[in-house]
Amino acid sequence: MEQQKPRVAIQGIRASFHEEAAFKFFGENITTIECNSFKQTFDKLQAREADYVVMAIENSIAGSILPNYSLLLSYNFPVIGEIYLPIQLHLMGLPGVKFEDIKTAMSHPIAIRQCDDFFNEHPQLKVVESSDTAACAKRIREEQLTDTVAIANSLAAKLYDLQILERRIESNKKNFTRFLILTHHENAVNINANKASLCFQVSNEVGSLAKVLNILAEEGVNMSKIQSMPVLGKRNEYNFYVDVEWEDDKAYDTAIRQVLKYTHNFNILGEYKRYVEE
Repeated sequence: MEQQKPRVAIQGIRASFHEEAAFKFFGENITTIECNSFKQTFDKLQAREADYVVMAIENSIAGSILPNYSLLLSYNFPVIGEIYLPIQLHLMGLPGVKFEDIKTAMSHPIAIRQCDDFFNEHPQLKVVESSDTAACAKRIREEQLTDTVAIANSLAAKLYDLQILERRIESNKKNFTRFLILTHHENAVNINANKASLCFQVSNEVGSLAKVLNILAEEGVNMSKIQSMPVLGKRNEYNFYVDVEWEDDKAYDTAIRQVLKYTHNFNILGEYKRYVEE
């Protein structure tokens, strides 16, 4: 029997950065489930219309995508992996279109912000915001727009048969986005895990968070990220989202047992292998 392709839910459409991240994690032999929102990707997973979700969680320029932390907690699907994707933005239009013919540039607001220097150099271009980078490329192809360009990745140029007029127009060449991969509990096998995403609350007393952080340090567990978010409807109460990395499983297990004494509503959102650039 032929093995079924993994169905991967992404926010956005084919050839978006989310699909590029999915290809990087799973390879290109997947079925991409296009969704209008991050919440919809989780709903597809919950309804078993998808096997996995690939979701952006932070960008090196724009910072953390805070609403997505809330989704992690409210749906409670395990994180089984991560991918860091360099964000390379290209200016693309229909084949044969010349730069001097262009009047309008379309893209996602975050992508537009990441190309400030380019737009400062070309103030004649009207900038139009859209919900998705790849959707802009698709629209140019479908509507045969000869005076409009999209800012998107090379995957979008290839899929929608567009010509790249200017490469790498992002202002910061070290721009990357981190994506998390989530699935159903029965699919979550954490072989050789050396990273975990945790969420917990601490009491509103002096030094309560410091106690937790000291335990991690004493056990040699590295905290690679901390993000706090207010607990909805509770004054002075915060969820702390913490990513930790370790070399020794025993040290991690000991640290977790100790941390439990000083936290409440403690959740392990996922244990997985740390992403290492090949």
